[in-house]
Amino acid sequence: MALTARTGLLALLGALVVGLLLPSWTGLLLVTGAVLVTVGVDLALAGRVRDLAFSRSGASSVRLGERVEVSLRVTNGGRRTVRGPLRDSWPPSAGAEEERHAIAVPPGEARTVVTALRPSRRGDRPAALVTVRSLGPLRLAARQGAHTVPWTVRALPPFHSRRHLPGRLDRLRELDGRNAVLTRGQGTEFDSLREYVIGDDVRSIDWRATARAADVMVRTWRPERDRHVLLVLDTGRTAAGRVGDGTRLDTAMDAALLLAALASRAGDRVDLLAYDRRVRASVQGVAAPGLLPALVNAMAPLEPELVEPDARGMVAEVLRRARRRSLVVLLTGLDPAPLEEGLLPVLPALTARHRLLLAAVADPRVTELARARGDAEAVYDAAAAERALAHRDQVSALLRRRGTEVVDALPEDLPPALADRYLALKAAGRL
Repeated sequence: MALTARTGLLALLGALVVGLLLPSWTGLLLVTGAVLVTVGVDLALAGRVRDLAFSRSGASSVRLGERVEVSLRVTNGGRRTVRGPLRDSWPPSAGAEEERHAIAVPPGEARTVVTALRPSRRGDRPAALVTVRSLGPLRLAARQGAHTVPWTVRALPPFHSRRHLPGRLDRLRELDGRNAVLTRGQGTEFDSLREYVIGDDVRSIDWRATARAADVMVRTWRPERDRHVLLVLDTGRTAAGRVGDGTRLDTAMDAALLLAALASRAGDRVDLLAYDRRVRASVQGVAAPGLLPALVNAMAPLEPELVEPDARGMVAEVLRRARRRSLVVLLTGLDPAPLEEGLLPVLPALTARHRLLLAAVADPRVTELARARGDAEAVYDAAAAERALAHRDQVSALLRRRGTEVVDALPEDLPPALADRYLALKAAGRL
């Protein structure tokens, strides 16, 4: 039961009656009894909340930062009209624009209320309780009840780097022989013959075909297809570091999505593994049309775990999943201590069987501090930042000497830089 402000006004009016007209215990008892009876009658005439039935419909996923609507259908199975406020509660990160709604549901009928959501955090956002107050005819008191109506909206990664995809696809078409620019590198495959045009490489002339034809014929080449690309997201403690407006893991996801979209268009098979001390997410064997939806759904609930990653376990999992030679793209940090103690000892087992490409997110704040020279404190900060950058360069050089490709870039530059490195490897036939 809940009392409204009208009950307080009625009690105040009763106090005035007692004070001015019936200043006695008898008057007090009469007025109090009248107020209680009026409130009781009003409460008895209110519709019962327990007779309500609820169901939900609407979107179950939304890209982070976008708006989506979820409908709540309220059906009254009782004999009295239920009217009053309804609160459709969601966690703060779901970004509900308006949780409170006014309803009036006659007996045997149904009404629908719509709650707009704009999630501010990636992941699953489950609905909380639905609370209804059913007011009596005089609006003095209300029956109140809470109901659990399950529904979950999954906030997907925003994929900001998709704006870089058209330009990379143009370069891919050039590599694939669909445009005028035709390249040949180690590992490319013969595609077709065509007539020679000015600007073609004379080394591509097919003299046997030329002898049989009236014009000079050249061979065209296309990069090999059906390669295996395994994206490995490090979800350990280093992924929780803040860079810019998000975490390292958020940037790694964005870069992984761009590379996955590009590689699937190139005809390569793309899988995903998220790992710290155990497998956190996995996508395997999904065809190109359904790859991006599968990836964003697998990435959406991922959060960095504040544990030291198990590099040995991760390498063992990669070797178990990738039987043939593959391009393993490891999105992790370049912090010297975790790499020297974790990844470097087990690196030979990985690079002996696969091409390893390590992508790391650089901290823009460190780069900013390295350029500062305003005062003595700024100079000391710059020295510390330069030392940190030098350590990253040393680790990168060590990884390259051990056969690992390294991409180290700022958050906004990492996705296109990683895509460009993939295209370079494909053009050179090194996948």
